[in-house]
Amino acid sequence: MDAVISSSAVIDFDRIGLAYGDRAIISDLSLTIRRGEIVCVIGPSGCGKTTALRMAGGLVRPNGGTVRFMGQPLTAPRRDVAIVFQDYGKALLPWRTAASNVSLALEAAGTPRAERADRSHALLAKVGLAGHEHKYPTEMSGGMQQRIQIARCLAQEPSVLLMDEPFGALDAMTRQGLQDEMLALVAETGTTVLFVTHDLEEAVYLGDRVIGLLPRPGRIGIELNVDLPRPRNQLETREMPEFLQLRRALFAFIERAEQ
Repeated sequence: MDAVISSSAVIDFDRIGLAYGDRAIISDLSLTIRRGEIVCVIGPSGCGKTTALRMAGGLVRPNGGTVRFMGQPLTAPRRDVAIVFQDYGKALLPWRTAASNVSLALEAAGTPRAERADRSHALLAKVGLAGHEHKYPTEMSGGMQQRIQIARCLAQEPSVLLMDEPFGALDAMTRQGLQDEMLALVAETGTTVLFVTHDLEEAVYLGDRVIGLLPRPGRIGIELNVDLPRPRNQLETREMPEFLQLRRALFAFIERAEQ
């Protein structure tokens, strides 16, 4: 009998399994991501974090079990699911300006040419890049390039945002600024987020829940609810006893998982 899916479920992994030959990558993974929720996924290298995210985007299909989107089997990529990759340099076209890179999503959606410039500029302003519309990626910092990629994803008007270590290559101050911008955008739009990271503090700071995967094969080893008040603050939130307790629990989990 099919699993009963909550009416608020956006993405549902129902006993997912994935193997390449005799090598199991993910085994018996069940996880429901609800509407408007930010779920962060952590775990040691090789535990299948990115693979699970790609399955949520319809880029990889499991060997067993079912991935559902809004209650229906997910068998291919969808326009209302956008992916932000870590390697922003390869995600952007260097011969296109910031506005023109954002416009790619509008072109794919069939947005009339006359509307694209205004919408691209508005999206760049939303991610803090007003005045940089005509610059090329090579003229911009890493943080600014990642903002372009996020703006392009927002141009799809997604209901789900999949983020694969999007801030991992950035310096600490830029990373924290983008974390807060992402939280503000999610609060404004109600977008559902699946966020993969190696940074335990980032996972606690951003998430409503944190899922820890065990390696070989990937499977859930820990699930923590993050009941920290929103909006969050880079100093005050990180100093809360509850924040420190969650970070300590995740650190202990990673230590055990890597043994």
